[in-house]
Amino acid sequence: MKKILFLSIILAVSGIQLDAQRNRMIQQYFEKSLNKNASPNSGPAPDYSSPYYWAASPYKHDNSDSIPVFLKHEKRDERVDVFFIHPTSYIGMADENDILQPGAKRKDIFNMLKTVSWNADLRDTAINNSTDNRTILYQASVFNADGRIFAPRYRQANIKAFFVHGSPEAEKAFDLAYSDIKKAFQYYLQHENHGRPIIIASHSQGSLHAIRLLQEFFDGKPLQHQLVCAYVVGYQIPIGTFKNIPVGNTPDATGCFVGWRSYRKGEISRQVKKEDGNSVCVNPLTWTTSTQWASESLNKGSLYGFNHTIPHAVGAGIEPNSKVLWVSLPKEAADKMKKMKNLHIYDYNLFWMNIRENVKQRIDAYFKKNINQ
Repeated sequence: MKKILFLSIILAVSGIQLDAQRNRMIQQYFEKSLNKNASPNSGPAPDYSSPYYWAASPYKHDNSDSIPVFLKHEKRDERVDVFFIHPTSYIGMADENDILQPGAKRKDIFNMLKTVSWNADLRDTAINNSTDNRTILYQASVFNADGRIFAPRYRQANIKAFFVHGSPEAEKAFDLAYSDIKKAFQYYLQHENHGRPIIIASHSQGSLHAIRLLQEFFDGKPLQHQLVCAYVVGYQIPIGTFKNIPVGNTPDATGCFVGWRSYRKGEISRQVKKEDGNSVCVNPLTWTTSTQWASESLNKGSLYGFNHTIPHAVGAGIEPNSKVLWVSLPKEAADKMKKMKNLHIYDYNLFWMNIRENVKQRIDAYFKKNINQ
């Protein structure tokens, strides 16, 4: 059983979820092992009237306000609000990419995961600093040219919840995380929105919750009329996820959603293969669902370090069967990055300037459309 278990660990930490039907026994054993010695959840529930419980807010200076030096003369405005849901930063590792590296010590990873709680403590400064110095700085900031950014801290699920996705303990962890996000969004609507246009933006675990938020508050609801666009990045969006929110298939579409998952060209994970193409992908170089390859000439700038961008270096195309985004890396890319197959952590960085320009394009289109109406 130990050999079977550690084989399942290797699959899981490589981003491959266990098949609940074919590997039910292994998954149950894995879940039991992760849960048996888990510490209980700790820390307070968030009070979103306090700035402390916001990783980004217009009422305090934070990393979402950061502007790269090459954009220091850029004009900014606050025509819309951006509700940003950050990805997993509760991983218990020095580097989140360590989990995916071939040389990672699987036994050490498993032993660490066994003892951590299923959800983050909002008082944990290490987790909060990781959130602020990574995703808020490199992802949320892409939206700061045209909007006020609200990014709640929430009791995010530990990364181990993804290894046993669908299990009772994992679902409890995700439900608790979403309950905080829902509470934050309701606070925002009540105290801050006042009918302003909204962008929903997210990555990874944040996108899992963003899908649920969009379904509950926007899809076929009056609030959908205030939706500029939802950037649901780094997570599978199954076909038919939304009944009334269309995919954004043009660069200036509004009231829509877009999303992509980045892989090195030629790579498809085993988990993605199991999806059998049941996913929606929009190419951030063309802002369409076309599977035609988009050359690096269309890339306005990839972010390498916050104050350095490399334009016209990264091409991308939607792989027609799996619907993941294949990416060609530039020669300037770090050796560590070139060895990666799954470019998940770079979903925003690779297309940073294209995203920034597209946000403005969609906002302009939103206001033009609403003025005409």
